[in-house]
Amino acid sequence: MLSYAYQARDSLGQVHEGAIEADSPEAAQLLLNRDGMHVLSLEQEADGGSLFPSRISKSDIIYFTNQLAVMVDTGINLSTAIESVASQEKNEALKSLLVDIRRSVESGEDFSAALSRYPKHFNRTYISLVKASEQTGMLGEMLERIAAYLRNEVEIRNKVRAALAYPAVMVVLATAVTIFLLTYVLPKFTPLFERKGAKLPTPTIIMMTASDVLLDYWWAWLAGVIAAAVGFYFFRKTEQGRQTIDRVKISLPIVGPMMRKITIARCLSTLGTLVKSDVPVLQSLELTADISQNYYFDKLWRNVIDSVTSGHQIHETLAKSNLIPPTVVQMISAGEETGRLDEVLTKISRHYEQEVDLSIKTATSLIEPLMITVMGTVVGGIAMALLLPIFSLSRNV
Repeated sequence: MLSYAYQARDSLGQVHEGAIEADSPEAAQLLLNRDGMHVLSLEQEADGGSLFPSRISKSDIIYFTNQLAVMVDTGINLSTAIESVASQEKNEALKSLLVDIRRSVESGEDFSAALSRYPKHFNRTYISLVKASEQTGMLGEMLERIAAYLRNEVEIRNKVRAALAYPAVMVVLATAVTIFLLTYVLPKFTPLFERKGAKLPTPTIIMMTASDVLLDYWWAWLAGVIAAAVGFYFFRKTEQGRQTIDRVKISLPIVGPMMRKITIARCLSTLGTLVKSDVPVLQSLELTADISQNYYFDKLWRNVIDSVTSGHQIHETLAKSNLIPPTVVQMISAGEETGRLDEVLTKISRHYEQEVDLSIKTATSLIEPLMITVMGTVVGGIAMALLLPIFSLSRNV
């Protein structure tokens, strides 16, 4: 969305100035007109007025949700609570968003409807939970639950990024060192080998050929890397590409089991939170499928929706899949039979969150020596290819 600075006159003739977010000038004007404002001027603002424009992060949304939960719980009117949070907010983008939400709430619009106009920052799960709380009148408690849910999501994501950061750095470093050795170090020795007329061993010939190819056809390599990156970008947008990538994610050794547990924890945590919040089961399952972020888990939950619609229970479809462990299916079955599905799902998700922590530590401990071994083998192989002919020359001398 874009930010627009406006001057507008209200029904009492007073002139107001401020900023509003909308997709277009026409949309901004409609929003102001809806609030009883007659627009005098409307201009698109520059991105934050600085080189680095402000943006709304997940942490900002968690902070806002937490603050709002505390205020609403203490009996403060929702509109007043939003205004209070906005007045203390230093992030101009978030402040503008909150001002618009407050204006919508004051005009009589439901809080969930106001949030739904910002799908980039408030996903369907967030909005569905707020909508459920509007029906039960427990908005404060629900906002606390949403904040805890979002905080848990961010923590898991950060742990996964931290676990994958090391191997990513090692791959980049190994590639850079290999290219440096082949394009800078090896060519320095080539004239020496040619002058001495030494018979080069096969590894050295292979490395020298690779060096010549890199130096003489660097433009082809560069074009190939760019083409591969662009091709991968568009491939992952296709249905076949998504299926292939998501299958690789959950099938890879070491990383695959970790990704499965992360997805199971996310799905069961979401489903448990939704069911506990009295969101209809079918809607809860649909939202769970949406947040799975994996084609095969998404397909599994869609099958569960069809099964539940036909009168079957959730565990019956899950039992037919190899994506969900049998023990989890048994616990879900027990939860459905006893009418305590929300409690069971919450306990399972907490267990799997602990399993995720253990899997991340295990994956990190296994990947680290593996990457060091690969990097050592590559660099050592190139070094050996350089040293073998030198040893041969020294023996001849």
